[in-house]
Amino acid sequence: MWKIEPPLENRNGELFIDGCSAMQLAKQYGTPLYVMSETRIRDNYRRLNGAFQKHYANFKLYYAMKANSNLAVLNILRQEGSGIDCSAPCEIFLALKAGFKKTDLLYTGNYNTLDELRYAAENNVTINLDDVSLVDKLASVADPAGVAGLCFRFNPGMGDSGMEKLVCAGPDVKFGILENRIVDAYQRAKKLGFRNFGIHMMTGSNILNAKYFPKVAEILFNTASTIRQKVGIEFSFINIGGGFGVPYKPNEKNLDIEAVAKMVTDKFKEKITDTGSKPRLLIEPGRYIVCDAGVLLTRVHHVKNTGTKKMVGVDAGMNTLLRPALYNSYHEILVANKLNEKQHEIVTVTGQACENTDHLCRDRAMPKVAEGDVLAVLNAGAYGFTMSSHYNSRPLSAEVLVHNGESELVREAESFEDLVGKQEVPQRLQK
Repeated sequence: MWKIEPPLENRNGELFIDGCSAMQLAKQYGTPLYVMSETRIRDNYRRLNGAFQKHYANFKLYYAMKANSNLAVLNILRQEGSGIDCSAPCEIFLALKAGFKKTDLLYTGNYNTLDELRYAAENNVTINLDDVSLVDKLASVADPAGVAGLCFRFNPGMGDSGMEKLVCAGPDVKFGILENRIVDAYQRAKKLGFRNFGIHMMTGSNILNAKYFPKVAEILFNTASTIRQKVGIEFSFINIGGGFGVPYKPNEKNLDIEAVAKMVTDKFKEKITDTGSKPRLLIEPGRYIVCDAGVLLTRVHHVKNTGTKKMVGVDAGMNTLLRPALYNSYHEILVANKLNEKQHEIVTVTGQACENTDHLCRDRAMPKVAEGDVLAVLNAGAYGFTMSSHYNSRPLSAEVLVHNGESELVREAESFEDLVGKQEVPQRLQK
């Protein structure tokens, strides 16, 4: 059984999120509906940031906004003192719109176009490059001496992940520069006139093994020391990436973030600061900050007995939350109005998309589900709305921020008209 704990609460069998009734939220704003807890976002940030700050003062957390780019979420994290990791030019735009300083942005693009590199340089943000030859492309659209900061994404040759196998480092991934070429990258950048260097890596997603982080970070720290000696540069920052895991299944345990911070900073001080250099240590979590702060509410509209299975049809599907269809990801699902009822039937929860993979869960034990019930899909705050789509011409859902029993609409649900707002039909086709 899933343990219901803050920001979730069981009040007489009904789910409350940061003090707000899930049933009332569904009634007031409609479904499907993404609900984000402001309290949980702040708590997650402070727990992670505080654990590292305690052991190394020259530290900064850069939130990976690809996980959740809602402007309200970004403003919460700006207030907390976070930096931002941007994965696309529009994320730079959104971060600046949310009030972040340009000096607090890191642009980590992937297979960049020249226009994307130019946009990042013109906005005076630090640029993280994914390949050696990209530094020449950047130099062709920007004055190297004028670029705010430059780093390369290092591939340490190993990676790890949670249940979805989202490994981002190793010999067969599309990300980063392997050890045999990383020195060349910095030598070329120095020759071209770049300065203010950093180094970065990102090796995997949703890792719950605390001992993994110092192990892979040590490879990065050793590599940074080698580059420093061979190229003759000082790093202003070293970014170990993210990957800090969140439990999705009832039997999974929380990542011991205090242990992670202590082990990583100990390695950092041993390998880096003992050389006389005092660079800033960075991390870039996304999921850890927003995942369990988000709940997707969806209403049951039809229940179908196929003869072999009970299909529960809801108004959220792969167009709303892609992860179960894309990765076969597990999300705990609660019947928001029946928390105290026993789970005595096996159901499959399916969306409305015209795909047989459109399931939020398969063969899951639940209370007796009926039309009108509201299901709460947990751990939906990361890679939920940001991966949603208009497939089957379904409008995007609304987003609500809740805090201490109050709710605020932070994104309106799209209308049918929104789907055609940017389209133009040639005059000759209208006759």
